Amino acid sequence: MSVTTRTGTHTVVPAWRDWRSWRRRVLLAWRRSLRFRTLVMTLALTALTILVALVWMSLAILNDLYESRADQVQDAAQRATQAAQSTFDAAVVEGDQVALQVLMDEVRREILSRQAGTTMLAVFRIDDEPSAIAPQGFEAGGLSESMISPELRESVRLTSDRQWWQSLGLPEADGGETPGIIVGQQLVLPEAGAYELYFAYGLGSEAQTLQFVQVTLWVVGISLLVLIGAISLFVLRSVTVPIAQAAETSAKLAAGDLGVRLPVRGEDEFATLGRSFNAMADSIENQIKELAELSLVQQRFVSDVSHELRTPLTTIRLASDMINDQRDEFDPSTARAAELLHAQVQRFEVLLGDLLEISRYDAGSVQLELEPTSLAHLAEDVIESMAQLAEQHGSHVRLVAPGGYSPVEMDPRRVRRIVRNLLGNAIEHGEGRPIVVSVDSDQRAVALGVRDFGLGMRHEDTERVFDRFWRADPSRKRTIGGTGLGLSIALGDARLHGGTLAVWSEPGGGTHFVLTLPRRAGEQLSGGSPIELDPRDAAPLEDLGLTQPIVLPERGDRP
Repeated sequence: MSVTTRTGTHTVVPAWRDWRSWRRRVLLAWRRSLRFRTLVMTLALTALTILVALVWMSLAILNDLYESRADQVQDAAQRATQAAQSTFDAAVVEGDQVALQVLMDEVRREILSRQAGTTMLAVFRIDDEPSAIAPQGFEAGGLSESMISPELRESVRLTSDRQWWQSLGLPEADGGETPGIIVGQQLVLPEAGAYELYFAYGLGSEAQTLQFVQVTLWVVGISLLVLIGAISLFVLRSVTVPIAQAAETSAKLAAGDLGVRLPVRGEDEFATLGRSFNAMADSIENQIKELAELSLVQQRFVSDVSHELRTPLTTIRLASDMINDQRDEFDPSTARAAELLHAQVQRFEVLLGDLLEISRYDAGSVQLELEPTSLAHLAEDVIESMAQLAEQHGSHVRLVAPGGYSPVEMDPRRVRRIVRNLLGNAIEHGEGRPIVVSVDSDQRAVALGVRDFGLGMRHEDTERVFDRFWRADPSRKRTIGGTGLGLSIALGDARLHGGTLAVWSEPGGGTHFVLTLPRRAGEQLSGGSPIELDPRDAAPLEDLGLTQPIVLPERGDRP
């Protein structure tokens, strides 16, 4: 008895009754299970083969039974007809109607019925002219004139030396029909002329034999199908279980469980595969441990060197500040050297800070300091703080913020660093063209996009743009003095929030960076960003009614 459980207003239906999900489950099993797919294909092909074999055997047996029975009844009818004809040929009736009728009845009882092996007889006079001596035809055993086809009667009437036959359905007492054969030929009576003689034979016993054979064949076929299915399942299990174990072990190894190994039994191919896999896992484990130790040494080295350099760098920076403050008292060449020293010390200090930040990320010791912050207001502050730099490069920065004003949990210092880095790159590589900073939000996330109309990058460059110390054009001079670690740190800050930082770029079409953060820090994003990464898919800014159309100056021109 099935049980249906109700919880509130929802009805929990047993899995076997949820027929709508069967198709989805079967398709899922077909895609994911090699065992299921192979078993279904094996059973389908086996069933098709057995079906073809059963149909062929049934038809062959049917034809053999039918042809054998047809030959048998034709021989019996031929013998009976010949015996009857011999009796009539030897008789002398001398025009006596009564004697001819008695002879007819005797032949019917003693010869036709006994030697033909059937009681279903019919005799009809061929000549339609009245005769005083010719006996009347008769029907016996249930064979009537209406059951004989006109074609068969016509064939019998026209040929006196041939035997004709055809199949027919013989009526049964319950109103049904049974298959049968009717055989006809001519019989010549003395002084009365030719008669049509028909014998009917039922094929009920042959039909029962065929039915028994067919039932037996179907039982054997279904048993074979079940047996082959069980054998296939056993064989597939012995093959797929080691494969499943190898797949599960590989997944654990890929997830970081370096100590997992495959069980090895026997000396067959799977045992060889297991030993090879285990040897590979041992090699990978050793190499990963070596790389981890080397990475740890490198991280410690970078961290130690960075910390050790801070004290002398502080002293050097103080000295460079003092020299730079008094550069007016030096000769021009010395003053220029003081300026260069001061600038490079500042850049070195920034680089050292970035290296320390990277070492913290590598060590996994970075922590967020969350505060409810408006991303739109944060973007306004960053744009205002970098307005002078944008003016120096001839770029006009526009803010388009349809959303993003409500406070969201984030680390404002790190997000501000991301925005400053993205905007600084846009100013440096924007070729003096307008820069659009867009902020938007939805129920799941907030996003910020920085779009410039500079030279852009190739697709292979965008794939490496977040690599450490990587530059799209190494020969190009930096005007802001970045360290090559800004975008890598920005990506780390975005991921630390559970967000993403993506880039779109096109040679001659500019670059578009999109930062997407979840509304709750640490949650993983699902779905797209509130801001389209490809600016060609987004609605034009002027359609939003938030800005005037952007007029791009010719490349090389400065406003």
